[in-house]
Amino acid sequence: MKKKEHLFIPALLCAALLSGCQNKNQTSVEETQTPDEKTVNLTVWGAEEDEELLSQIINEFQKKYQNEADFEISYMPQSESHCMDALMEDLEQGADVFAFADDQLNTLVAAGALEPIESAETIKEANLNEAVLAASVNDTLYAYPLTADNGYFLYYNQNYFSEQDVASFDQMLNIAAAQNKKISMEWSSGWYVYSFFGNTGLTVGLNDDGITNYCTWNGTEGSVKGIDVAKSMLGIANHPGFISTDDAGFLEGVKNGTIIAGVNGVWNALAVEEAWGSGYKATKLPSYNCAGQQIQMASFSGYKLIGTNAYSKEKEWAKKLAEWIANEENQKLRFLLRGQGPSNKNAAASKEVQSSPAIAALLEQSEYSCLQRIGGNFWDPVSEFTSDILNKTVPEHKLQDRLDKMVEKIVAP
Repeated sequence: MKKKEHLFIPALLCAALLSGCQNKNQTSVEETQTPDEKTVNLTVWGAEEDEELLSQIINEFQKKYQNEADFEISYMPQSESHCMDALMEDLEQGADVFAFADDQLNTLVAAGALEPIESAETIKEANLNEAVLAASVNDTLYAYPLTADNGYFLYYNQNYFSEQDVASFDQMLNIAAAQNKKISMEWSSGWYVYSFFGNTGLTVGLNDDGITNYCTWNGTEGSVKGIDVAKSMLGIANHPGFISTDDAGFLEGVKNGTIIAGVNGVWNALAVEEAWGSGYKATKLPSYNCAGQQIQMASFSGYKLIGTNAYSKEKEWAKKLAEWIANEENQKLRFLLRGQGPSNKNAAASKEVQSSPAIAALLEQSEYSCLQRIGGNFWDPVSEFTSDILNKTVPEHKLQDRLDKMVEKIVAP
């Protein structure tokens, strides 16, 4: 069901609001309104957790433009990670303005759902370079950068670990096991599993066709081979100090004290800080032991974007609202209310943002991260592979065969 934010401005209120700035020769509000003035209807999709934030932003937008139109703006919760799927079901009936993850950009552009941003140079100048790149296809900007924090790093409770301890995943696992506690990471998602392969020379990515993948995670050459990574993962999976769990499981463990460190993102910063209090710390991902060496764990970096539907019946107002949601002040507000890192340069440079442990950790990890550009065939094969590792259904001498099967599915047309 749609949750609607309405603001209809009565004529007397409009007159009162305008009285302080009108010149003596200006006519009344009633005289300046055109007979054919109509209500502007807009639908906004955003994360369910952003309802309070977006309601506030939408209300301010309506106040800003209350003398130019009457508005009926409907907010509907929609997962940013599944926005593309929902939109592609019926573009013409989809939201006018929507938040989405940057890895969906290419498909939305190819489908004609997004058009080039008219104020591109202004938007590019105001935002971080990587965020602009994430919102662009072939150097053309198609969406408004919103956040620069859709990545992951390490949360840890400093009551259990020193700064030296958190440099090594293996050391952390041993400490956790000795305390009958856990270190968590979600292995059901290839988004996180990339961490183990990313800095090994083994590669994965999107081919020039924008659909299929290339992948060498089963590679048998080089100083680190695919089977080396698989063996390390098998060892971690069998360690008593490790647990693979999703977001909900991570937060539950943090709150009940069973999880004392974990790989996660800024969206849970406030909850983790509340649970751990003075023990709350964050830093880049650690290294892990692989092929007799310490490999710095990598990460995918991601960005949230705001798009406007090319099929919107109120395209100009949709563009204004999208740009408003993503402007500097509202990115600052987003950080204050939701703890999400801004893509806007000025907002990101603010004292409040710079003093956030989670944002600082993400920036530290950015040296070892890359944009996620992966075709759809990547996700299920990786989840199936890690499921077999976690369930101990693959003996060590069969790991190469299992890697080969995973890669075969990843690169399939």
